[in-house]
Order: sequence, then structure tokens, then C-alpha cells
Amino acid sequence: PPRGWNSFDSYSWSVSEEDFLENAELVSKYLRNFGYEYVIVDNLWFRKVEPGVSSFTSGTDTLDAYGRPLPDPDRWPSSRNGQGFREVADRVHQLGLKFGISVIRGIHKAAVELNTPIYGSQGSRSPYKWKARDIAVVGQDCSFMPDSFMGVNVSSYGGRLYLKSLYRQYAEWGVDFIKHDCAFGERDLHLEELVAVSEAILHTGRQIVYSIAPGENATPVMAAAIANMTNLYRVSAHIWDTWVELEPAFNIARDFAASGLVGASGLGGGRSWPDLDVLPFGWLTDGGSFLYNGPYRSSRLTDSEMKTQMTLWGMARSPLMFGGDMRHLDQTTLDVLTNPTVLEINSNSFGNTEVQF
Repeated sequence: PPRGWNSFDSYSWSVSEEDFLENAELVSKYLRNFGYEYVIVDNLWFRKVEPGVSSFTSGTDTLDAYGRPLPDPDRWPSSRNGQGFREVADRVHQLGLKFGISVIRGIHKAAVELNTPIYGSQGSRSPYKWKARDIAVVGQDCSFMPDSFMGVNVSSYGGRLYLKSLYRQYAEWGVDFIKHDCAFGERDLHLEELVAVSEAILHTGRQIVYSIAPGENATPVMAAAIANMTNLYRVSAHIWDTWVELEPAFNIARDFAASGLVGASGLGGGRSWPDLDVLPFGWLTDGGSFLYNGPYRSSRLTDSEMKTQMTLWGMARSPLMFGGDMRHLDQTTLDVLTNPTVLEINSNSFGNTEVQF
């Protein structure tokens, strides 16, 4: 299963280019040799940090002329002049790591309001010049961002063309990992759109790990329908740093271990993995908060609880994505993340199952 670092638990949605690259350098220094190779910018990298704005509200979002999200230039200065994440990805690759981003299912509502043209529809096989309103699906809003994103009609040529242009742009930026939010779980799974995104990723010709989230009330039956179209799929709601939130993961891990889906065939000839979520260790912030100062508190998990979570994730063969600020990485957390026995179990064990006693 993939390993890496994700910005959300330590920065929510407001991580900057400087913060991200400083963390990436430390991942390369301390964790890369233990298989942690992905560094991922979580959601809303296109949103301007303004008073009163959070991940649950609308905001000032940066889009290109074709309605596709671009990094907020104030937080990501190297993205100016249409560069997107190219320079950030190049720097990550120079560190011996792979670069990932989180994206939201569908099309931005601002693009629909502006009725932006679909890239590639001029001179396309279709005589019709597609625009955003032609492909937007009313009633398929993202469950936790209903003010910002709505579904795409993938039964239309224009809808498929939009998704191909979107994921081609990510590939051109040098993206190696895509976490697709609002794409799984009981409220957000739209199978036809998921199929179209998987095809769009393959169409780029770039090797990209495809992860879908969130996983609220996800079941093995749901997972069986999508496993071969993805590489990771979240099987829980977001798990923060309390035992109350961690405890349900035991039953979730049990159910998916019994399903036979762990390490099943996945997208692009790879495998697919049930994902128990990011490891909320170390120095953190609060998810979706209106605080924009990044990490400011230590994890509420005790050392024993942290070791328990790491052990469960290892035995369940979940992806291992660390969420704490690397600049405040303490020795105890580092030792837990790099425990050789847990990492060996995570990589190479098979037939893992819950034992009754």
C-alpha cells in the first residue's frame, strides 16, 4: 500500500507553497527511506484565504478560462502565469518523492455560472461547442461542499471531454497521485462519473495513483463495485486524534479484511487498497476550521493509542499517510511511523483476519 504525507491534518485547507515544500524536504530526509514517497496537497488549494471562509463555505476560487481549478496564486506563487503546480511538482521530484493533490468531484459552480467553454470542444469531433452549463448535473452536489461543486453529465460528449481536459492538465503539471473527494461513501458515490474519471486518468498516459474519498458508511459491497477503477478508497469518515473516533476502525478493518478486497486488482494494472484514513499524529490543526495559522497543537492520542493505531493500520494493510507537521516531528512519532515490524506487515503480509479471543 502507498505511504506518504498529507497536508490536511496539520493545515486543514490553507497550506502554502512554502509550508508544503518545507514539509516535503523533511519527508525526504526522515521518511523516504522507509517507503513514504508521496506528498499530497489536500483540498481547496485553489481557494483564497479570507476571513469567514472555511472548507464548508463558498469562497474566492481561482479558475482558468475553461472552468478548471488553478492554485491560489497568493499561497502558491510559482503557479502564476498559468504554471499550475509544475514548479512544485518538479521540486518534489528532485527530492526523490512523488507529488499528489486532492480534487473535488464534478465541476465548479462558478464555471457553470460563467458558462465557461469546454477545453477542446472547438474543432472537436462534435459540431456543438460545449460549455459548462451543458454538462452540469443539478442535484448531484458535493455533499460537504454543495455551494461549490456539482456533478458532470458523463453520458454527454462534452462531459467526458471536460474530464479528459481536467486530468490531462493535472498530468501535465506532473501530478503522481490524485485524491478524489466527494467520490465515495453513501452520499457521494456516482458510479458513472467515477468510471469516466478512471478512464480520463488512464487516457493521460501518466502513471497516477487514484484515491477516492470520503468513506462514510462505505461497505465491502460498495467497494467491490469500484475497486478495479481505483487504487485507494477510503472506508471511514475522517478520523481525528481521539480514541472515540479511532475505535470504530477496528470493526471496519475486520469487515474489509474478511471481504477479500485488500490488495485486489486496481486501476492501471496496480492494486487497490481499503484506506482507513490519515494518521493524525504529531503537531496538528483542526479540520475545516476557520483558523489559518496551520498546526498549533499536539495530537490528543496517548503514545499507547498512537502505537495501537499504527499497528492496526499496518495489520489491515491500509495506506500509511502521516498527517502531522514534519517541522515538529518528535522522536516518539518518528519511531512509530518507521517501526520495521509494522512496515513489514503492512507491505508483505497476507490473509490477515481478526482473531476472536
